[in-house]
Amino acid sequence: MMSDNQRSYTIEVNHVTRVEGHGSIRINTREGVVEDVKLCIVEANRFFEAFVRGMGPEEIPWIVSRICGICCVGHQLASTKAVEAAIGVVPGAQTIELRKLLNLSQFLQSHVLHVYFLAVPDFFGAPSVLPLAKTHTEVVKRALALKKLANDFTAVVGGRTLHPMANTVGGWRKVPDKDALAAIRKRLLDALPEYEATVDLVSTLEIPPYERDTEYVSLTHPDEYALYDGEVRGSDMDGTASVDSYLSICNEFTVAHSTTKWSKWHRDSYMVGALARVNNNFAQLHPKAQETAQKLGLRVPCVNPYMNNVAQVVEIVHCAYESIALIEKVLDTGLRDEDFTVTPKAGQGAGATEVPRGLLFHDYTFGDDGRCVAANAVIPTSQNINNIERDMKHFVPLMLPTMSQKDLTLHMEMLLRAYDPCISCSVHMLDVEFVGGEEHPGEPC
Repeated sequence: MMSDNQRSYTIEVNHVTRVEGHGSIRINTREGVVEDVKLCIVEANRFFEAFVRGMGPEEIPWIVSRICGICCVGHQLASTKAVEAAIGVVPGAQTIELRKLLNLSQFLQSHVLHVYFLAVPDFFGAPSVLPLAKTHTEVVKRALALKKLANDFTAVVGGRTLHPMANTVGGWRKVPDKDALAAIRKRLLDALPEYEATVDLVSTLEIPPYERDTEYVSLTHPDEYALYDGEVRGSDMDGTASVDSYLSICNEFTVAHSTTKWSKWHRDSYMVGALARVNNNFAQLHPKAQETAQKLGLRVPCVNPYMNNVAQVVEIVHCAYESIALIEKVLDTGLRDEDFTVTPKAGQGAGATEVPRGLLFHDYTFGDDGRCVAANAVIPTSQNINNIERDMKHFVPLMLPTMSQKDLTLHMEMLLRAYDPCISCSVHMLDVEFVGGEEHPGEPC
């Protein structure tokens, strides 16, 4: 009699849960042999690049932040940097420090959300975080408290929790209240034991041991762990590439079973995100974050994509300590209201920043009237999808001889969730021509 893993069967996971957006997994096996593995992205196209055409430079960052409610800060920052590059605006030192704080707050809220609410339930055999509220009450309370702290951090620096409005092209519209910022710093200091408890929790999780070497791509900076700014580094290259050359980095292409474009650089695919950043920039991590990596068994280079969740916890510790230090620096320097003006003009520019899910590019072109005539955004998840499917194709044959259909399905869902995908963000339509008052959609991006 054939065992369960020798039978022919089809695994169909329609709309994987605990990820943002809609993706499906298809696995076909015949008599113990894997015939096909596909990660299908079924989201409808998004039109943000078309929305911003005709807009002035200061409007665009606030519009494109609506691409995502979780990564709204990252979209706003990458967009702001691209607009500034296009029209020749150079922000001051205070603005850059406040943007870095805003970005750190986003990392804290997103990583806490993903690790506790989306990834951890798999390791406790729970379908969601809701049953854990009864069985692991203190863990869920800690998660909620850390999430609220990060949300309040964003609100103090950016003006509100979602789609903050304080940051703008060229400067900061309203600087944070000093007392409120000092209070956030104290709360972060008080929360350090809770972040350590997070590390302790993750140290008990049994991470699947599967490995596949790939290229790891991220920003890199000689003086700091690159989250806000830097050049582009691929682990397969010597040196770095400029953000302006992002099209030759991403090399986007389409496949029939995905509404998002795929990417590749020096190999058939590459990975962005926490694990890529830790692999490329380990030396710039805060010493406490480096200690965390050692405690959690993350040694670079790490080629296990399931360890991306562990890398997120390493970054949580890094961002907590960096936020405390940067807030202290900002308060010691003193906050001042900013006086700046922005003059729209023709130009083109690209900007990039790291968001929790990986490297994000924005690109804008402005006409002689100072209005946007072309836009492009390359989302981390669209860069990762190719690599995720290649992971699946590599791991399924290894898992098939020893796993039941149920366990294999779970591991594929866990793999997808490990990347922390934002699937709906990844699907775009770039080329929309308006002819005679009618819309003619071009190639999906």
